[in-house]
Amino acid sequence: MSRAATKDNYTYLSQKPGLQLIKVGSYDMKELNTILGIPEVKSQIIDIPITANENAATVGLYAMQEADKGFDFKYDFLEMKTVVTGKFVLSDDQGNSFTAEAGDVVIINPGTTVTFHGESDGTAVYVAHRLPEPTFA
Repeated sequence: MSRAATKDNYTYLSQKPGLQLIKVGSYDMKELNTILGIPEVKSQIIDIPITANENAATVGLYAMQEADKGFDFKYDFLEMKTVVTGKFVLSDDQGNSFTAEAGDVVIINPGTTVTFHGESDGTAVYVAHRLPEPTFA
């Protein structure tokens, strides 16, 4: 995956003045099995850029359905993921394991590799301290 996003590749949500709303279905989600090259993975994602300043932020929606196989993802940025439906079975390269359920918040620190296990079946909204991932946007 390329992580070479530049600030001028996107239209950012953070615009003045005031309040903004993202309606359900406003963005098409990308299939992760194609992006990751793991056909057994049943997972979708979309990155939506909020701001491009030195404290770049991206919001997104992530979904995973139960599958025969999970996957690993290396985070080189801070991310907060709030589970809105279902559950995510997660472990990291530090030996931590969790089942995050609706209402739970998962904080993923930079430098962590997270395993998303195949028995996961849920949806989460996340905020990441980075520009959007080009293959997810």
